Amino acid sequence: MTASVTLRDLSHAHPGGRELFAPVSFKFDPGEVIGLCGPSGSGKSTLLSIVAGWETPTAGSIHREQIATTRWVFQNPHGVPRRTALDHVVFPLLCRGMNRRDAEREADDLIGVFALSAVRDRQFRMLSGGEAQRLMLARAVAAAPDLLLVDEPTAQLDQRTAADVNDTLGGVARSGAIVVIATHDPGTRAACTRVIDLEAPTVAA
Repeated sequence: MTASVTLRDLSHAHPGGRELFAPVSFKFDPGEVIGLCGPSGSGKSTLLSIVAGWETPTAGSIHREQIATTRWVFQNPHGVPRRTALDHVVFPLLCRGMNRRDAEREADDLIGVFALSAVRDRQFRMLSGGEAQRLMLARAVAAAPDLLLVDEPTAQLDQRTAADVNDTLGGVARSGAIVVIATHDPGTRAACTRVIDLEAPTVAA
């Protein structure tokens, strides 16, 4: 059995009863990059939280199959202030059982993919917002998750870097992961293999 996430008639309401988004039913499979789209306040981040298992929907159900590792990259990145960019990417590789030398080699490759080689040895607290965002993406990819959830990954990036990040996330999916992105960026939306508009959600068995 392969990894999958299935939502059936799932909806969520704010305290007091106002529905955040209409019931949605769909299945996520490995190899897909799913875009959760809609204006601010439409429930994109809340749905990510439900998919992650951090929040319980007010109606409907969610089933996760063979999801051993989940990583979430937040819109506002958080890291260890005095640890270097390299340290942040090496750590999940060490947790996967790599020795330090191999972990640093693979971390350097990922740092290069996300255009961070120039800040490899810089402490997290010294990074710009865009650099920190890309670093957290590199760190999440290093963990080789079954399910990667990303909230507005290109919000702080220029157009060229955003396109590179979108390509990399597509590569993560092609390696066998499920990638779910909350976004309002047209470029990221176009890079997704499937889009769910929370204003008019697509229903799929």
